[in-house]
Amino acid sequence: MVTRCELVRAKRIVVKVGTSTITHSTGKLNLLRLEKLVREISDLVNQEKELILVTSGAVGAGIARLGLQERPKTIPEKQAVAAVGQGILMQTYEKLFAEYGQVVAQVLLTREDSNHRKRYINSRNTLTTLLTMGVIPIINENDAVAVDELKIGDNDTLSAMVASIVDADLLIILSDVEGLYTANPQQDPTATLLAEVGEITTEIENLAGGPGSKQGTGGMYTKLQAAKIAVNSGVTMVIASGGRDGIIREILAGAEYGTIFSSKNHSLEFRKRWLAFGNRIVGTVTIDKGCENALLHNGSSLLAAGITKVTGEFEHGNTIRILSSEGRELARGLTNYSDDEIRRIMGAHTDKIVQILGAKLYDEVIHRDNMVLLV
Repeated sequence: MVTRCELVRAKRIVVKVGTSTITHSTGKLNLLRLEKLVREISDLVNQEKELILVTSGAVGAGIARLGLQERPKTIPEKQAVAAVGQGILMQTYEKLFAEYGQVVAQVLLTREDSNHRKRYINSRNTLTTLLTMGVIPIINENDAVAVDELKIGDNDTLSAMVASIVDADLLIILSDVEGLYTANPQQDPTATLLAEVGEITTEIENLAGGPGSKQGTGGMYTKLQAAKIAVNSGVTMVIASGGRDGIIREILAGAEYGTIFSSKNHSLEFRKRWLAFGNRIVGTVTIDKGCENALLHNGSSLLAAGITKVTGEFEHGNTIRILSSEGRELARGLTNYSDDEIRRIMGAHTDKIVQILGAKLYDEVIHRDNMVLLV
């Protein structure tokens, strides 16, 4: 488990900055905050660290340029505003980084880039090459062309995907909150900050609230989902307030700001990272205690006999989640059967599948080789 004092050795760092961190309450860009962020990142690059910036703010920049009074609500409106704001945001970053002698590159990603393994690998090659060349990649989801079913959904998840793809040592998510609290600090004055999370349990996930501000779309829930991706990919993650000057430098110095999620001792191989986090999740199955024990402790594949519930619509080859009877996510994997077929065979022994379906292509609903444990 990585401790705070070891963060000083982090070489490859992904920094995610949220909309609320780099914009004013008016929705317009906070240029002073942006300048301080750029200066801090530039100084770290001068120390021969590799930095990738994942940024929100394109829609906010577009809102300001178009003179809109509120955030657009429909997908076409958001895409149009993002198309205006993306160039403004990058122009601002490029100008600020150039003042400190840094070269930047814009990289736009969509969920489609991670769904296809070739694109997933190409994204890795592009980003690592840019870092080798001393360039700072600035990444955002391609809001101008993405539609709901193709969107990664939020830049918290995007930053964790990027950290996983490039084998980062550290992911820092800068938000409008100090970190993960025992309750919503805006509603409960007794809420206390959790300095460290060793394991993301169901209880920890239940602490997550909704979006933290009217400008942002992430909320603490998406940050915990990002933490799942990061720690299972061997990346330590810290959530901290983006409003604190010098926060990145302080985190790397071991200061106890925010909440740290230490990476697991083992890191998933690249293929399994794509399997667990690159593919879109389209459904779930819930299993009983006996099946849970077999998966977690005996290295078993998922068999129909242990399944008690199916949720969602999916086909053979899709990625689905495996939940415990308490609702905790245990694993993800490629299913050999559709949701309709699993509903018909769940609870049945393997030798009964032919009788129920008329044919049996596989003994396993999910083979162990196509499954990734998350606990």
